[in-house]
Amino acid sequence: MVTIQQQLNYTESTAKLDNPDQGFYLPINVTVTDSGATYPTYVVTNTTKLYHLRIDISAFSANAGATDHPLTDAALNGIRNVLTYLRGRDKSAIVRFAYDKAFAGNVNFEPSLEVMLNHTRQFCAVVEEYPATVTALEVGMVGPWGEMHTSTAANPENISALIKAFLENTTTVPVSVRTPQMIYNYLGISGGAPEGYKVPESAYRLGMFNDGYLGSANDYGTYGDREKDVAFISGQTEHLPFGGEVIDPNSTLHDIAVCLPEMYQIHLSYLNELWNNEIVAKWKTMTVTKDCADADSLYYGLSAFTYIQNHMGYRFVLKDSTFKHTQNFDTLKISLTLENVGFGNLTKSKNAKLLFVNGNNTVVYEKSVENFNGEEKLEYTLPLDLQAGNYRVFLQLSGDESNGTPLYCLQFANDGLYNSALHANLIGEIEIK
Repeated sequence: MVTIQQQLNYTESTAKLDNPDQGFYLPINVTVTDSGATYPTYVVTNTTKLYHLRIDISAFSANAGATDHPLTDAALNGIRNVLTYLRGRDKSAIVRFAYDKAFAGNVNFEPSLEVMLNHTRQFCAVVEEYPATVTALEVGMVGPWGEMHTSTAANPENISALIKAFLENTTTVPVSVRTPQMIYNYLGISGGAPEGYKVPESAYRLGMFNDGYLGSANDYGTYGDREKDVAFISGQTEHLPFGGEVIDPNSTLHDIAVCLPEMYQIHLSYLNELWNNEIVAKWKTMTVTKDCADADSLYYGLSAFTYIQNHMGYRFVLKDSTFKHTQNFDTLKISLTLENVGFGNLTKSKNAKLLFVNGNNTVVYEKSVENFNGEEKLEYTLPLDLQAGNYRVFLQLSGDESNGTPLYCLQFANDGLYNSALHANLIGEIEIK
């Protein structure tokens, strides 16, 4: 075998990456009625990959001034159209349904549990059609803004029943609730999860969103015992997304020198870019220094906003690429080393494909290989049958496909490696003789 150490840029870039299922998101309010769904398409921009769909279904609740009735076919198609619109633009979505009319902070607008469970079964069937688009499905449903508090319907019995319905009516999408206590209640754990507790397989997809993030010692009631609760939820967020909203500009917990260790521990995936806007503005003026716990020295002198933006979710850096081929060029072995420097991990499997591109920028050979699940060591062995010449080799990691175009593709955090036309990362070159 002939060994070729590929001469590539193996250093991490500090540039923003538009990878799916992570980063600062923008909220989109969706209003669903008997006749369909309306939403502002102008919110969807070229510069933002992730959105938070706040889907108002108050038109189906008597307590919100309508009547209790099932979601109509037109309503379900309206929800489907929103997700189709985002998928067509290669965007990801966190999804939350609620009976809070216009998401204005209304209390006690929820219908009976029976009606809520029926609605859950209906819209979960639609969400299931978009596994690559939906980053997480938040249980929401009850309370102002669907944040699962305050309304009388936001009681442990109702919430546990809703969790069960969300999990039973979906198969792949992550399901998130507002506090660890809600998970404890659902699992029948009293006094919090003991150290080393293993969540049953039936709750493997059950995680958490935090809309009181870094606001106080207990995140405004999110945690009972922060240290124990974060340790527990981190076991889930190793394979599930986690995020929410930072609140209270007067809190010091979101100072960059304070918050980074927990962001790494809890595997932070996403945050609302618009709330709290004062905190986001603070991060843009706050500088990363050697005094910031757990900070990567590559970012010293850059803003806290840049650091957090770049590290939410996964961030893979190509660290090494080696090709080995037979003397007669009929077999190629590719060995790659990656490093994930992000707060979180890859939470969705990617379809992996090797592309061989000739000097005319034409893909002359492609080979599907094992799915990528976030491994840091990759090895591919494949047969070759190429004419003499030089070929660049790319690794395409996609989550979906539409009319032959790959969607939800993963970019490595190395300058000059990602080819946007191919939706793939350069991993080396080979000369066939």
